[in-house]
Amino acid sequence: MTSLPLPSKGGRAEANGVEEANRQSRWFGPAFHWILLLLVAATTLTGCASSGSKRPPEVGTTLSGVASWYGPGFDGRRTSSGERYDMNRLTAAHKTLPFDTLVEVRNLDNDRTVVVRINDRGPHVKRRVIDLSRAAADAIDMIGPGTARVSLKILQYDAVTEDSPRYTVQVGAFGDADRAQAMADDLRRRYPETQISDDGAWHRVQVGAFGRRTEAEELRLELLRLGLEALVVTIR
Repeated sequence: MTSLPLPSKGGRAEANGVEEANRQSRWFGPAFHWILLLLVAATTLTGCASSGSKRPPEVGTTLSGVASWYGPGFDGRRTSSGERYDMNRLTAAHKTLPFDTLVEVRNLDNDRTVVVRINDRGPHVKRRVIDLSRAAADAIDMIGPGTARVSLKILQYDAVTEDSPRYTVQVGAFGDADRAQAMADDLRRRYPETQISDDGAWHRVQVGAFGRRTEAEELRLELLRLGLEALVVTIR
């Protein structure tokens, strides 16, 4: 066996240092290799997760599955979008499509179609793709059966229809009318459309009225950058 040549200076202490360095390099070499591989894998997975966020399907995309409907037991309740459910309007619940998406629903058993606006989340039953309002279910003749095989064609995102809600941005709600008025007066210097909605108990300071939720969200973010917490609410 050939021994490691000792340096000309430094004596035994330096030689021991060289041997220790060799022992460390033999351990750190493979260990560092595996650590590096793990770090690369973690970075790759993180990148995939962030880049893999699902975008809504393109307009014109057709989906299929089983539809159901919901009615009297939910009528008048708040939907996931914030507006109140009206079973006599042509609306529907979908698990992922953005609110205010227009979808053409075709009953594959009788070829009847209806156009609905997504304003809620659901169905909460496996293997069902959409929950229709009572009016929409009636339009494609699925009230009796309760479910139907359907195709869904995406027509438009961020749609405004006759029964679409209106949105506003609420900046504050006060029991004290004077405090609400002071905030409203201050906001009107920048946002002249600021109003106070008064129901007798609460004085709500609200800015604007929008047909599209995305427009209201843009204002909410603008107010947030100014240091004002706000939320988008429906006003009808």
